[in-house]
Amino acid sequence: MFPSISPVQEIGLAVLFVAALVWVLGLGHMLWDSRFHHPEPGAYDGLPVIPSQRSAAGHPMESVELTEAEEAAFAGLIRTFPPR
Repeated sequence: MFPSISPVQEIGLAVLFVAALVWVLGLGHMLWDSRFHHPEPGAYDGLPVIPSQRSAAGHPMESVELTEAEEAAFAGLIRTFPPR
């Protein structure tokens, strides 16, 4: 094929070309599927996409005890928000 490279290098180029071609075809197939494949409504009813929220009394590391000064500062911050 190329007179300046060895047969082993030619085989390597062929393998690289085939791998690149497979990758491009796979990427194109994936993009085509995501663009034109619209599942029916309710197709994901059994699969929760977002996990359900835990109760207020969840894991101990999910809550923080505030000091009185922090609670007062938070209440002041909340009062600065405009009412809906």
